Amino acid sequence: MAEHTFLLDEFLMKLHSEGQLDLRFKETPGKVLFHSHCHQKALVGTASSLAALRLIPGLQVEEIDSGCYGMAGAFGYEKEHYDISMAIGERRLFPEVRSATEARIAITGFSCRTQIHDGTGRRPEHVVEILRGALDNQ
Repeated sequence: MAEHTFLLDEFLMKLHSEGQLDLRFKETPGKVLFHSHCHQKALVGTASSLAALRLIPGLQVEEIDSGCYGMAGAFGYEKEHYDISMAIGERRLFPEVRSATEARIAITGFSCRTQIHDGTGRRPEHVVEILRGALDNQ
């Protein structure tokens, strides 16, 4: 079962490498900073997410060297851990996001989205949202 289990971006890139991904993307100028969920970093890495985003012509994609973002599952949602959770996000991730006002922020995890939004006021987009928005439907 594990051999046939993929993250969505892994699956898309597998199809792409096999010549079976029939998606056309429109030219989409701009910059995207990518933050990966810790679970993804630990198990499979970020290459498939970055490669999927780079299928979009004109899009400049960079990975944020973010380390831990402070949520750690339910940890950051718990009242007694909230302050430390936010302090961890302030170490690297939040300053990167705040300083990149011209860039969109891409994520792969729900808790990442919540933490970035709560810590910076920015609304990150899932990798798939960015891909969908760049589809050339003509």
